[in-house]
Amino acid sequence: MINRNPFGWLLGIALLTVHLATAQTAATSSKQRYPNLQQALFSAGQLAGSSGPRSVNWIEGGTKFSFIDGQSTIKSFSPKDQQEIVVFDGSQLKFPGTDKPFTYGSFQWSKDSKNILFQTNFRPVYRRSGVSDYYVYSVADKSLKLVAKDAQTAELAPDGSRVGYERGGNLFVFDFATQKETQLTDDAKPAFYNGRFGWAYEEEFGLAQAWEWSPDSKFIAFWQSDERQVPIYKLTDYKGFDEKFDSLPYPRVGDQNPTVRIGVIEIGSKAKQWMNVDLGDGYIPRIYWTSQEGQLALVHLNRKQNHLRLFMANARTGDARQIMEEKSTTWVDIFDFFAGINHLFYFPAGVQEFYWVSDRDGFAHLYRYDYSGKLLNPVTSGKWEVTYVHHIDPKAKKVYFTSTEVSPMERHLFVADLDGKNKRRLTSVAGRHLVNFSPNGQYFIDRYSNVQTPTQVELRDTKGQLIKALETNPKVKEYVASHAYAPKELTSFTTSDGQRIDISIIKPLDFDPAKKYPVVVDIYGGPGAQSVYNDFATTGWHQWLAQTGYVIVGVNNRGSGGYGRDFEKVVYEQLGKYESQDFAETAAYLAKQPWVDGNRMAIRGHSYGGYMSSYTMLTHPGVFKVSIVGAPVTDWRLYDSIYTERYMGLLPENEEKYKASAVTTYAKNLAGKMFIAHSTMDENVHVRNTFQLMNALEDAGKDADLRIYPPGAHGVSYNPTSYVLLYQQYTNYLENNLKAGTVN
Repeated sequence: MINRNPFGWLLGIALLTVHLATAQTAATSSKQRYPNLQQALFSAGQLAGSSGPRSVNWIEGGTKFSFIDGQSTIKSFSPKDQQEIVVFDGSQLKFPGTDKPFTYGSFQWSKDSKNILFQTNFRPVYRRSGVSDYYVYSVADKSLKLVAKDAQTAELAPDGSRVGYERGGNLFVFDFATQKETQLTDDAKPAFYNGRFGWAYEEEFGLAQAWEWSPDSKFIAFWQSDERQVPIYKLTDYKGFDEKFDSLPYPRVGDQNPTVRIGVIEIGSKAKQWMNVDLGDGYIPRIYWTSQEGQLALVHLNRKQNHLRLFMANARTGDARQIMEEKSTTWVDIFDFFAGINHLFYFPAGVQEFYWVSDRDGFAHLYRYDYSGKLLNPVTSGKWEVTYVHHIDPKAKKVYFTSTEVSPMERHLFVADLDGKNKRRLTSVAGRHLVNFSPNGQYFIDRYSNVQTPTQVELRDTKGQLIKALETNPKVKEYVASHAYAPKELTSFTTSDGQRIDISIIKPLDFDPAKKYPVVVDIYGGPGAQSVYNDFATTGWHQWLAQTGYVIVGVNNRGSGGYGRDFEKVVYEQLGKYESQDFAETAAYLAKQPWVDGNRMAIRGHSYGGYMSSYTMLTHPGVFKVSIVGAPVTDWRLYDSIYTERYMGLLPENEEKYKASAVTTYAKNLAGKMFIAHSTMDENVHVRNTFQLMNALEDAGKDADLRIYPPGAHGVSYNPTSYVLLYQQYTNYLENNLKAGTVN
C-alpha cells in the first residue's frame, strides 16, 4: 500500500517547534509571519495542537478509560463520576535487574484490567511491525516482569492467565501461574514463519499480528506464511566502500506470491490442527473467532480479489464449510487502509450473527447475517457510505457507526436499530469526527475539527450529551490569532463529462482578487484515499506557500473513497486515466477564476501522488508548467502483486492496460519542468521506477531534474535536516520555474 504521509518522526519534530518560533512581524500585517521555510514546516505542531488524552484504552468493561499523562504515568478516568486516578507511575521504576529507568513505547491491558503488557525497546521491521521486549506489570502488587524478549508481537489472553507471542517465526505462551514459557510451534525457517506476515501481506492487507486468541483463551489461531519461492528484492544506501544489501521477499505483478494456511493450537493439549480451506492462487486476508466455542471464520479472496468467500471452520477438526460469497466486476474490499479500518466483518459476542460492510448496492452499507450465511436484513441503506462500525449491541439491538450521510467531506456518528429503524445522529458540529467508542456501548470520545475550528476532543454518552471537554486547544487559537494563517476553503465544480468534484483551496495571505496567482495542486489520488475533508488545515508547507503567494489546491478525484462504488471503482484496470482527467479539469476550472494565472500551475504528489503528478504531466501536456514527483510508481508492473492486481487485474491478460497506465509510456510528451526525488532504500516503491522513467525521458530527449536520497525509505527524506532540504528543493523549484522561470 503506497501512502502519502510516511514520516513517522515528523509529529515529534513538529512538537519541538515551540522552541523554534522566532517569527518576525511583516510590514504588511500585524500578525507574525514565518521568517523561513523551516519554521513554517515545523509549525504543524502549533496548528495541529493536542489530540487529547494519549493512548486511550477502555478498561473495566468500558466504565473507565486509561491514558498516558506526562512521560510515563498512566491514569484512569471514570465518565460516571469524573474521577481521575493514577494506575501506573513509572517515574521511579527500573527495568528488572538493572539501574536503567523503565521506558515503554506502547501498552495493552488485560481484559480484567489487572495487568498491563508493556512494549519496550521497539526496533522497526516494516510499516506496522517491529521486534520488542514485553513486560507485564501487576496493578495490584506493582511488580514488573519480563515475559517475552525479541518478540515481534505479543498479546495477553482474554482471561489474563497467559501472554502469547511470536518470536523468530514461532509461537509461544507464558503462563503466569507456572511462570513458564511453552513453545507452540517449532518449524520456522528463513522466509517461513508461524504467526508472522512477510512484507506483502503486512503492507497490503493491513495487519502486523498474524495470530489471534480465541475469546475463551482456549485456542490460538495463526497464519503460517511461506515466502521461500517469492523473488528477493535487494536494496542499498551505497555507504562505505563495500556495498551491503538489505533484502526482502517482494512479489511483483505476476510473481509467485506468499502461500499461507491457517492453523489452530489448543493451548491445554498443544494439539495443532490445520483448517481445511484450499488457498488456490489466492489469499486468506482475515480470520475471526465467532461467538460459538471453537469456531473460526476465514475470509478467502482469489488472486484477482474480485471473489470473496467466507468459511466457518471447526478449530478442533479443521472441517470448513463455505457459508457466503461475493463476486464483483471490480474488487472486493476487506479493510480500509486510509481510514484506519482494519475490519469490515464483525462477529459480536453472545449471538450467532455476523455483520459485514459491502458496497454491493453501490454504496458501502452494513448487512446482517446468521451463521448459516443467510442475509437477515440490510441494516443501513442510502446514497451515502458507512465508513466505520464502532459497536454492535445485540441485547439492545443497536449499532453505532460513522458515515458520510451528512457529506462525503465530513464524518458523523449515528446509532440505529439492527433492523435499520430509528437511525439517529449523535454528533452535531460540522466537520470530520473520529470516534473512540467504549466496549459497553455507553460512552464515546469524539475528536473533530472543521475548516474554522482546530481539533476539539469531547467525552460524551451515547445519548449525545457532553460529559467533559477533554481538549479545546486554546493554544492553537492563540497561535492563529497572533500568526498569519491561511485557512482552507471548500468548493466544488463539475467536469466536462458531468462529474461533480470537491476541492479545497488555500488562498495566499493578503489575497487580492484583482491579482493573478500561481497554483500548486497538491494531490494523492489513490484508490480509496480521500484528500479533502472539512477539517482544520495544519500543513506547514501549505502555509509557507500561501505566505509566499501561491494558491494551494486539494482534490477528491475519481477513485477517492467516501463517494460510492461507481465514483471510486471507475478506475478499475485503468489507473491514472480518470484521476489525471480530474486533475487536468481542476486546473481548467481554476484557470477560469480571475485571481488565478492559468499559465503558472504546478502539480505535486508523493507515492501514488508521485505517480499521478508524473502521469498527469505527461498525459495532459501543457496543463501544468511544473510537476514535482516524490517516490513514484512509474509502471505498475514494477509494484507489488497484492496491491496492483487488486486494481489492475492480472498479467498477461491485461498487458495492454498495464502499458496504458505506465508513466514511462508517455515520456515523449513532457512539455514542462519535472523534479523527481526518490530513495534507493525505498522498500515499498523501488527506485527502479524512477530510474526507468529517467531512462524513458532521456531516450525521448527530455530533461528532468533528479534528486536521490540514498538512506531514506519511502518518505525520501530520512531525518529533520534532509526533510527541510527536500522541501526547500521543492520550494526553490517552484520559485525558479513557476514564478520566475520559463519553460524551455
